[in-house]
Amino acid sequence: MNALIRFTLVALVLCLASPGHPYPLDGFARTGILRLEGYRLAQAGKVTARRLPPGARLAWNRVHLRLKDRPGFTIPEIDLQLSRKLQALLGQGEDRFGIAVLDLSDPDRPGYGEIRGDFKANPGSVGKLVVALAVFQALADIFPDDTEKRMQLLRTTMVLADDFIISDRHKVPFYTLESTEVEQRPVRMGDRASLWTWLDWMMSASSNAAASMVMRELMLLVQFKQAYPVSLEKAQTFFNRTPRNQLGRLLASSLQEPLTRNGLDPAFLRQGSFFTRRGKALVPGTTSHATPRELMRFLMKLEQGALVDPFTSHEIKRLLYMTQGRIRYASSPALAAAAVYFKSGSLYSCKPEPGFKCYKYRGNGINLLNSVAIVEHPAPSPRLHYMVVVMSNVLRKNSAVLHQTLATEIHQLMEMRHPGIN
Repeated sequence: MNALIRFTLVALVLCLASPGHPYPLDGFARTGILRLEGYRLAQAGKVTARRLPPGARLAWNRVHLRLKDRPGFTIPEIDLQLSRKLQALLGQGEDRFGIAVLDLSDPDRPGYGEIRGDFKANPGSVGKLVVALAVFQALADIFPDDTEKRMQLLRTTMVLADDFIISDRHKVPFYTLESTEVEQRPVRMGDRASLWTWLDWMMSASSNAAASMVMRELMLLVQFKQAYPVSLEKAQTFFNRTPRNQLGRLLASSLQEPLTRNGLDPAFLRQGSFFTRRGKALVPGTTSHATPRELMRFLMKLEQGALVDPFTSHEIKRLLYMTQGRIRYASSPALAAAAVYFKSGSLYSCKPEPGFKCYKYRGNGINLLNSVAIVEHPAPSPRLHYMVVVMSNVLRKNSAVLHQTLATEIHQLMEMRHPGIN
């Protein structure tokens, strides 16, 4: 009977992202994120780590907010011709996708195409964008006129991994200045790193453990404000003695209020809970969801410098800059010369089906994969500039390959819209 129960239960597997490493590699001195120095040295052959594609080599000061001088910009009306071309790429599978594409290559004549822009699903790891926004909003509330103090707090606040990390197998990069290679391993209890590093691990390796540690610190930031950072003992006392329903309300307000304050709608974009099993047990949450249209509005506001302030928008964009291990949508060979600012996340489940074998990204119950990307091609002087949101639930197909293929086809479509650009 136990074997039968195991066979008939749906196996839910949360795979919020595979390793990929954002933030420009010359950012070590500015942020104190050690792995940046490791990967920078790897490009000169001095440290063992993966080499970078051409588009991943921008310096931190070459990451620009390209709509900053257009504060009144809004997403234009849907371009029916562009939408039909996107629809043609999907063929008969249109009802399994939600897509939004904003072409900004000529910002005076932008184009916006959309397929099922209101398609709503769990965002997976894309929800970590909401966490990053919430942290920077909390920092701005504490230091509204001093961005250096915000940076200093991120650099100097040391965070010790506790049971909020349980359980996660995503590997993150570890490096010391004496190392000859960048080590990849999961976060362990007792690992100690700066809040900046935890943010980087959350976005770069998409570590659920790191995301949950960042959310823990977010709650402490919002609760203690100018008194943050607090001691480990005080933090543990707070989480142990505060009633669970009160913790749940604090989590919800910490994540959702920054969305509404920045002109986004939690009805269409919400991260509702921690990313680890233990985090969910310690702090009650709610459901998470997103739509392509609202994620596109997030990207647009980011590019305008309108998420909190230009400093925040700039730092979040740098956190999204793919500087190693491009995956899924961002792995398209067509984007090798492009600067790609990217986040993705998947959620898939499998159930018994004759002749079907369950694989990662290939569920037959649920097979969600979400990708958001800002593409600037070629780097560092782009002639194509566009944003893409793809949310899909194509059963039994390798969704990572589907997104990679779509990236190539959408890039070709952008090239056709702008003849002479390559």
